[in-house]
Amino acid sequence: MEMVVTSAEQLAEMLLRRGWMLATAESCTGGLIAAACTELAGSSNWFERGFVTYSNEAKIELLGVDAKTIATHGAVSEAVVRAMAAGAVRHSRARVSMAVTGVAGPTGGTKDKPVGTVWFGFMVDGDLTSETRRFPGDRAAVRAATMRHALEGLVLRLGERPAA
Repeated sequence: MEMVVTSAEQLAEMLLRRGWMLATAESCTGGLIAAACTELAGSSNWFERGFVTYSNEAKIELLGVDAKTIATHGAVSEAVVRAMAAGAVRHSRARVSMAVTGVAGPTGGTKDKPVGTVWFGFMVDGDLTSETRRFPGDRAAVRAATMRHALEGLVLRLGERPAA
């Protein structure tokens, strides 16, 4: 847990320095990223809200993901995670978001999207990026690795942008 706290603390410092708020959009992690962020005292100064959009309907209703995008690409896809990250910013007061959607297992995997496949979306001040990873282990390990990677990925992206 120490690594997560360190990443969350770094994230907090970077967002506070810029005066920016964060929104999360989570599927396979079910709120673990938001929990790691709000574990820190004072997180209300930089964490605006978290969306747990586990079902396709929640992605559509809460984040504005197009149902056709889900039908065409599947919930675990680059197109959907990018729409989730953009939707989290659009449906909040945040300037920064991170989104995750994946197959935590032990069931649900396919040949194209095996268990451990996770898509990440990051929106930083209008700049939208995405990437995929495949994590080993059981459901708890995949979810924990996803949370860590999401926090570290946002820290990395914020570090590439100068503070105002």
